[in-house]
Amino acid sequence: MTIPSNEMAPVRVGLIGECMVELQRQADGGMRQSFGGDTLNTAVYLSRLCGAEDIAVDYLTALGDDPMSQAMRARWREDGVGDGHVRVLADRLPGLYMIQTDAEGERSFLYWRGESAARYCFDGPGAEQLLATLGDYHTLYLSGISLAILTVEGRERLLAALRQARSRGTRIVFDNNYRPRLWPGAAEARKHYEALLGLVDIALVTWEDDVAVFGFATPQQLFSHYAGLGVGEVVIKRGAASCLLQSADGRVEVAPEPVEQVVDTTAAGDSFSAAYLAARLRGGRPEAAARWGHRLAGSVIQHPGALMPLAAMPSMPALG
Repeated sequence: MTIPSNEMAPVRVGLIGECMVELQRQADGGMRQSFGGDTLNTAVYLSRLCGAEDIAVDYLTALGDDPMSQAMRARWREDGVGDGHVRVLADRLPGLYMIQTDAEGERSFLYWRGESAARYCFDGPGAEQLLATLGDYHTLYLSGISLAILTVEGRERLLAALRQARSRGTRIVFDNNYRPRLWPGAAEARKHYEALLGLVDIALVTWEDDVAVFGFATPQQLFSHYAGLGVGEVVIKRGAASCLLQSADGRVEVAPEPVEQVVDTTAAGDSFSAAYLAARLRGGRPEAAARWGHRLAGSVIQHPGALMPLAAMPSMPALG
C-alpha cells in the first residue's frame, strides 16, 4: 500500500460518498451547523494527516449548485480536499442530518437524504466522465453507505467502473458502515457487499455492522469469509476494545490508548480508517497503522461533532 518511490506527480486518493449538512443539538437547545458524512470525514482527516505535495486527496460525489453546496466545497478546499470531480446536478440539493448525543457521548441521528444529489451521482449519461476518472487514482475508498445511498443503476455502474479501475492497478479500500434504514434488508446489503469485496484490497470493518449483515458469530468466521473473497488485509474495529488485524504480516490484536472523557463518538470509525490508510500510504506496517487509527479516533471522540478543530489534531506514533 506504500506510495511508489518513483512517482513524479502526487499520488491521488479518491473517496466516494455523500457529504451532508450537519446539525448538532447544543445544550441550550440551539443548533450548530457544519458539514459531514462518513467518507467525507475520512477524506478530511486523511488530508490533514498526509495531504502534501506527494499525496492529493479528492472527494467524489454529486451536489447541487445552491449556496449550501458551494459552501461545502469551499470548506473541503480549506481542509485540503479536492473538489475537481464533483458532479453538479442543478435540480438537486445536499442531504441533511441531525446529531443527538446522550450523557455517555453515544449519538443518534435523524436524516433527510432520500432525494439528495449524491443519490444520483452515477446515474445517466452525465456520469460517464466521473466514472471514467476512477482508474486514474492510486487508491479509492468507499463505504457501505456509499453503496446504500445510490440508485440501482448508479450502484451497478459504480461497481463496473471499480472493477475496471482495479484491473488498471487502483487499490480499493472499503469501510463496511452498515445502516439498516438505507437497505431493504440485510440480505440485500450482503449481496452488494460481497460483490464489492471481491475487488477490495483493505477492508476496515466495524464488528457489530458485519454481525448484522453476515451473521458472524466469531471474528474467525469474518476473517475466513473475507479471505475467501480475496481480501488480503482486514481490520475489525471494536469501539473501545482492541482492534483485530489480519494481513500478510499475520494476525495481531492492537489495543487503544485510554481516553479519560468521551464527549461525542461521531466519526470515531471514520477517523480510525483515515489514520490507518494514511499510515499505510506512508509506508507503515498494518500494526503501526492500527496504532495511528486508535490515536486519532481517541482524540476525535473528545470533541463534539464529526470534525474536530485542526489545532486539536494529535501527533502520531513513529512508523516502524
